[in-house]
Amino acid sequence: MTNNSVLKGVLLVGIGASSYGMLATFVKIAYSEGFTTPEVSVSQLLIGIIVLLIFNAFQKVRKGKEVVKASAKNIFQLIAAGTSIGFTSVFYYMTLHYVPVSIAIILLMQTVWIGVVFEMFLEKKKPSIQKIIAAIIVLTGTVLATNLINSSIAINWIGVGFGLLSAVTFTATMITANRVALGISSTQRSLYMLIGGFIVVLSFAFLTQTTPFNFDIFLKWGILLAFFGTIIPPLLFNIGFPLTGIGLGSIVSALELPVSVLMAYFILNEKVNATQWLGIALIILAIVVMNLNFKRFLKK
Repeated sequence: MTNNSVLKGVLLVGIGASSYGMLATFVKIAYSEGFTTPEVSVSQLLIGIIVLLIFNAFQKVRKGKEVVKASAKNIFQLIAAGTSIGFTSVFYYMTLHYVPVSIAIILLMQTVWIGVVFEMFLEKKKPSIQKIIAAIIVLTGTVLATNLINSSIAINWIGVGFGLLSAVTFTATMITANRVALGISSTQRSLYMLIGGFIVVLSFAFLTQTTPFNFDIFLKWGILLAFFGTIIPPLLFNIGFPLTGIGLGSIVSALELPVSVLMAYFILNEKVNATQWLGIALIILAIVVMNLNFKRFLKK
């Protein structure tokens, strides 16, 4: 693989991660305009599904018989796996009701150590020293980034609870996305997983929406949220990760964290002190530690 290919992959993954990082700020602004979590999440996923349907139709026309169709089993597995996308959307967007964007994204980033725990149970093997160190760094960084050491700051534990739930379901999404129905195209896989997520957010809307659904959300914020959250990132990741490799790609995808915090800092005027920036830097360091191949470096 050439250096130009790797550079292209880094650029694509970086843009995709940065797109994800913008979401929380847009959601906060939508909330300030009176839109609800069900309205935000339903519009985002529904528009994403429509666009992916168009992508899949275009793919069939362009490739014809070359496209491997998903079996009934594939579809069921992907829809079931995709429910985690819906739960992540609901939990993460609920988190934003209770805590600042800079805290919500830190809570979502707990996927670093939660993924280690999931892997330990799924693969029935002890985590490596490298991963344990990364997990400890993340937890240390979280204490600093969420300002837990400042006793004068009131922590909203409801928001923390929703944030941790979003990290658990996001971890489940990443694990299932790399294990389920790998023989079919990424656009088909993304489509069926989004349908699973849409079932969850639609159910959530029916259960919790107490006012008439405001369809203005589709044009005002839905297109933007779908573009930055369910269309661009998966597309760029699917192209970029094969060029960078999982390790480098995971490190570059950590851009989501500083982009999210900077968006909140400049657009929402959220305050982020030096201690919190140190915590954010530690979490990014943990992602680097977890994904670098130290054995390869030692051999050089």
